[in-house]
Amino acid sequence: MPRIVRSALIQTKLCSNSTDPQKIKKAMTDRVVEQIAEAAKKGAEIACTQELFYGPYFCAEQNRKWYDITERIPDGPTTKLFQKLAKKHKMVLVASLYEEDMSGVFYNTAAVINSDGEFLGKMRKIHIPHVEPGFWEKFYFKPGNLGYPVFNTKVGKVGVYICYDRHFPEGWRAFGLNGAEIVFNPSATVAGLSEYLWKLEQPAAAANNIYFVGAINRPGVEGPWKIGEFYGQSYFADPRGQIVEQGPRDRDAVVVADLDFDKIREVRTTWQFYRDRRPETYEALTAL
Repeated sequence: MPRIVRSALIQTKLCSNSTDPQKIKKAMTDRVVEQIAEAAKKGAEIACTQELFYGPYFCAEQNRKWYDITERIPDGPTTKLFQKLAKKHKMVLVASLYEEDMSGVFYNTAAVINSDGEFLGKMRKIHIPHVEPGFWEKFYFKPGNLGYPVFNTKVGKVGVYICYDRHFPEGWRAFGLNGAEIVFNPSATVAGLSEYLWKLEQPAAAANNIYFVGAINRPGVEGPWKIGEFYGQSYFADPRGQIVEQGPRDRDAVVVADLDFDKIREVRTTWQFYRDRRPETYEALTAL
């Protein structure tokens, strides 16, 4: 009997015109809570938010006011809320948050919560961009230091790679070697910069490493910065690199797909990438 996991991706348009970080945070959190409930009604067993879901993509500017929406993980209010939601809906949840580790030290972090509300751990974004137009992330985030963890959830083994991380194939492979069956990539990316890569890199990662990938992008143009259109189109890619379900470009969506995790074994017995690896020849990759 196939091992089907009904999975959901939550993409959310900025729903507040306020310039107050706390008011934006509340409005976005309230909206995502509604979307998680929608995912639950559709039978989802696991769901992942977009990158830094409870705010705009504030890295479009360099302003210390955004430090005020950082939280401790798992002791902060949003992690605690998601633990309650996970238990209520009996759903594994992956939440992309702005973490304060200690005073003045911040990370772009994903919290992973089991379907009984248990906090399983977190992944901190490894690769931090600082590029035009308006991706000033080194102002806000320290590079992650937790490696490439895979979490043993009720539905399967879950990894999280965050936005810009997706451009670095080494991490995708590390998740596969650590046993991941699905890797989520919560993102914030705009048209004209990387849209042509959106449907290239992550299906390729799914095929190269033979697991499922859930790619989430926010939709819409966010003021006052207007650095470009966040083009949504959240999707799942299967272990053959095929896109199996995709969301709209310009609006909120709960993208749901039935993923057959047995397909991972099926494809791996056809394409023996893990058997045929030659790690002893790759030393130069980390020596340069």
